[in-house]
Amino acid sequence: MATLLWIVAAVLVISGIFAIVRQQLLWGIVLIVVGLLVGPGGVSIFH
Repeated sequence: MATLLWIVAAVLVISGIFAIVRQQLLWGIVLIVVGLLVGPGGVSIFH
């Protein structure tokens, strides 16, 4: 389960970075924050 959360978190953060590069700042920030919340290294919402 932890591996799956890492993958989902990584995809969200990378998507957020690409959104910021494409000038979609708000959407990018939202994706990065959600990715950090989901990731098991961060404040995981699944604990």
